[in-house]
Amino acid sequence: MNREIMLGGRRIAADAPVFIVAEMSANHLQDYDRAVRILHAAREAGADAVKLQTFTADTITFDGDSELFRIGGGTLWDGLTYHKLYEQAHTPWEWHPKLMEEAKKLGLICFSSPFDPTAVDFMAQLDMPAFKIASYEINDIPLIRRAARLHKPMIFATGIARLEDIRLALSACREEGNEDVILLKCVSGYPTPYEDVNLRVIPTLASGFDCLTGLSDHTLGIATALGAVCMGAVMIEKHLTLNRADGGPDCAFSLEPAEFKEMVQNVRILEKALGSSEYRLTPIQESERRDRRSLFVVEDMRPGEAFTPQNVRSIRPGMGLAPDCYEQVLTKKAACAIRKGTPLSWDLIQ
Repeated sequence: MNREIMLGGRRIAADAPVFIVAEMSANHLQDYDRAVRILHAAREAGADAVKLQTFTADTITFDGDSELFRIGGGTLWDGLTYHKLYEQAHTPWEWHPKLMEEAKKLGLICFSSPFDPTAVDFMAQLDMPAFKIASYEINDIPLIRRAARLHKPMIFATGIARLEDIRLALSACREEGNEDVILLKCVSGYPTPYEDVNLRVIPTLASGFDCLTGLSDHTLGIATALGAVCMGAVMIEKHLTLNRADGGPDCAFSLEPAEFKEMVQNVRILEKALGSSEYRLTPIQESERRDRRSLFVVEDMRPGEAFTPQNVRSIRPGMGLAPDCYEQVLTKKAACAIRKGTPLSWDLIQ
């Protein structure tokens, strides 16, 4: 797999700025103008991209009313049928080209998640720059192959995926000649409890599958996303809404614009602070070495006088001999008269 990917003209790599994606999902609330406002909010918050979801209720599930098609298990959507939820959550397909054009005007990259072959074909017609495969679709190998053979970056959420699911998905990409893969650590809990996130898996995925990794985050707040950056994430995906109080299927675990902006700002700070893994001093640190400890004569001394703990001390600044010379100096004598406050050097010692 490639450790450097171009997505919409942006380079994604370990040594590149973290690529930050604002997930619109259902937060448009079926209002096109609100969807446009979310794009503008994403740009103002500093996102690099906005992600849509490309499905209809009929392409993602079946309109059945039996218990098989009714949501339960303590989710935010208990009691709804899958079809009813996805009717509320889908992004109308006729919006896609208009939202892509608006995103382009704003300098944002716009891509989506396909959930069936018709969505892949539709996204291909729009020349979307990447395909994000949701974790619930990671076992749909025909879908993955259809997207992978278009040779655009493939981004996989790992939420409900076992390791074997990931292996099969990545093998399908490779077999289609597509090596541009990003794995996003993800937990399919909405919102996700912090203790379930396991950010330490991010480098495990990177080394185990030899690919770029990131985080698709459903926790509350921004702390988890920032932690992911420290674990080597090259991409952060987070839901964005205008106002959680407005409601919607995904509002409970979405960030508002001010929060998203705070996350982006802190990610950029972390990028600077993480720096290099090579141990070296910065120019500032090198200049500050002048203030390290060194040996000074602290009492006036006559020629031939012995150095003692009373007339030689290790003090700041660092103009004299290194402190590790102290024991050796105590066996010597002054080569000349030395005034107190003089940094000790070998030419003053006999």
